[in-house]
Parts: sequence; structure tokens; C-alpha cells
Amino acid sequence: MKKKRFARREDLGLSRAEFRALSRLDSPEKIQRFLCAIPCNFEVGGETCLSVREVLTQRRAHCIEGAFVAACALWIQGEPPLLFDLKAEKDYDHVVTLFRRGGCWGAISKTNPPVLRWRDPVYRNLRELAISYFHEYANKRHHKTLRSYAGPFDLRNLDPSAWVTNGEHCWDIGEKLDALRHTALVSRRQLKWLMPRDLTERRIAAVLQYRKARGTG
Repeated sequence: MKKKRFARREDLGLSRAEFRALSRLDSPEKIQRFLCAIPCNFEVGGETCLSVREVLTQRRAHCIEGAFVAACALWIQGEPPLLFDLKAEKDYDHVVTLFRRGGCWGAISKTNPPVLRWRDPVYRNLRELAISYFHEYANKRHHKTLRSYAGPFDLRNLDPSAWVTNGEHCWDIGEKLDALRHTALVSRRQLKWLMPRDLTERRIAAVLQYRKARGTG
């Protein structure tokens, strides 16, 4: 099947109001600002993988959920809906949405810590883009944890009902990303040379946009 360049409302299965809201996000910068304005999904009631529709309805998102929204908004504007998977060791993986300007890659990203968000379109290849997340990508023990990357993963290969209008959870897409062949960022030898965060870096890493409400687990 030929991949459609522009996604119409009928292709996506969205309501007029939903499509109109996404159509207003007509640049990567606007999409990023929109995602930053949506509260972080702390998954208080259990783990989630919300579709585009559910994010718009519930007004909350974590990384892959925000990536779905960004990909959908780009597709409406005629840009391919591409996901990029960042795999970590002893830490959470991260998913961002890719876009290109002038032959270089950039990324739209939904995260609570600001250091793992937007990347300007200045990266000549995907390894450069992935490595830009390396230094700040660390776990609660302050060890750098990013290990590999995979993508682009083109969401046009899937039915929009799987990730745009799905009323359940989109676990299968997360599994597809996890099953992709990932490219290592560091060698086993290099792992021995990684320096943990220092005290100042730890303080910076503690800066979050949203705080979980007390009593919510």
C-alpha cells in the first residue's frame, strides 16, 4: 500500500474537533510547546500507553504517548510520522518523534525532566541525534544508562486505529519498537569509563516541570 503523505481526518478516524486541534500544530515548535503544556502522565492508576485520542481527552501524556501526538500532528502537515526509540539499561526507555529540516534531524519529546526534551534539527545522522541524549540520560543512582537506538519507525505502516483512535492501550506498538534492531552507542570497554553525575548535575536533574500530587502513590 502506498503511504499517504498527508493524513486527512477520515484517514485518522478523528472527530472534527480533534482534527482541528491537531491541525493548529503546524510546526515542530508548536507541537513541542503543546506537549510541554500537557501535564505529565504519572500512571497513578497503573501503566498506560494512550493513543492520540486518549491523550487529547485525558490531557496527560508520558513519552511514547506524546510521541504519538507529535507524529500524528506532523502527518497532518504532510511530514512522515516517525518514531525513534532510545533504549536504556536499568532505566526507562524513551521514545521521541523525528523530523527533518535542511537534511538534518531534530526531535520532539515529551518528558518531565527538561534535559531530555526537544532537539534542534542540526544532527546530520541518527547516531548524532541519539548521542545528544547520552550525557543527561541517567537513572536514580546517577549512572548514565542510554545504550542504543532504533528507527525511524514509520507509523504509516500501521492502521491509525492502533495508535490514533485506540480506546484501549497501545502496548503492541511499544513491543514493536522494542523488537527493532537497535544500534549500540557505546562499547563494553567504554562502559568502564562512564562517570556518574556529580553533585551539581544531580541538582539540575532534580528539576521537573510537574510534581506528582501527594497521596497518589
